[in-house]
Amino acid sequence: MTTKEFKRPDGRKVDEIREMKAKVGIIPNADGSAMFQFGDTIAIAAVYGPKEMHPQHSQNPEKGVLRCTYNMMSFSVTDRIKPGPSRRSQEISKITEWALEPIVMLDEFPSTVVDVHIYILQANASTRCAGINAAALALAHAGVPMKDLVSSVSIGKLDKTLVVDLNKDEEDWEEGEGATDIPITMTSTEDKITHIQLDGNISPKQLKEAVELARKATKKIYEVQKKALKDSLEEEK
Repeated sequence: MTTKEFKRPDGRKVDEIREMKAKVGIIPNADGSAMFQFGDTIAIAAVYGPKEMHPQHSQNPEKGVLRCTYNMMSFSVTDRIKPGPSRRSQEISKITEWALEPIVMLDEFPSTVVDVHIYILQANASTRCAGINAAALALAHAGVPMKDLVSSVSIGKLDKTLVVDLNKDEEDWEEGEGATDIPITMTSTEDKITHIQLDGNISPKQLKEAVELARKATKKIYEVQKKALKDSLEEEK
């Protein structure tokens, strides 16, 4: 089967992202906030800080600390999930920190902390990528010094075909070799990878192809993020 012949469960082309929406300034009491949406997956992020780090012994006198907290709301999926931190949410919180740290200029505000709270309101796969996109927007909206913006997307392999922006049906793919999920986060102007994970099996050749697909997809995501920031500035005038 060729790439052109391959049919995804929802009818999208292999390199087609679900409909995207983004908006900043959605939480008035936060220093910065944003919403990012891939189809039925909706993430919101709120930023508080930079603020003094407590307790004091946790402070770093040379640079600030970025602290991310990722949570799926109990109503975000069909089967209600237990509220509160889980092993998965703690893992994704740490991954989000790793994806964002290279762009946040933490050395400009020593002994402080920037708290980023991410909530998944509705989940249909690619939640960590949507959360990272929302968090990057919220940091920019908060005016936290940043070298660049990052954009995140999942690349999947269904049997032998690479596809962009997996949905839940594709994550649960059971035919042939099964599904491979590769979330990738890239900087917007230099195309540097700040985060990549691999769940499944893929050849080195296809991994290179996956990164190239992600590079093209994150350019489209960046345009949506950039428009959200631009729209907010227009509204403030």
